[in-house]
Amino acid sequence: MAKLKIVKVGDDALRKVCRPVDAITPRIITLLNDMTETMRAADGVGLAAPQVGVLRRIVVIETPDDGLIELINPKIIAYSGEQEGEEGCLSVPGRWGIVKRPMHVTVRAMNRKGEVVDITGSGLLARAFCHELDHLDGKLYIDIAKEMINS
Repeated sequence: MAKLKIVKVGDDALRKVCRPVDAITPRIITLLNDMTETMRAADGVGLAAPQVGVLRRIVVIETPDDGLIELINPKIIAYSGEQEGEEGCLSVPGRWGIVKRPMHVTVRAMNRKGEVVDITGSGLLARAFCHELDHLDGKLYIDIAKEMINS
């Protein structure tokens, strides 16, 4: 595994729409492993492929309650409720924003074995799903934050 360079706001890769993954190849597995190592080394909750300069629809998320979740070609298929809270981003260091997100989110994606899975998350996991999937469409939380805070 290798720690990858996280691109920062201003890098064009963060504003592009990512391409779907057609097949689970050894290269995709390596990317998943490297993204997980990079996210953990940066003390992040989630990381999307464009944040490491790869324009593919791949996300990794890890929370204390949910463990590691790997998502390939994820789509939100259901959401409900509402929460508002602080969000930060490894690509926007030193800043936080107050963002409104759904309280419950269900995502459909492929796992590293190519199996289609549905995963439902609430609270932090729901927020992470929305935040990371936005990255795949070139959107950042700073675009929807109602207030920004510098740390």
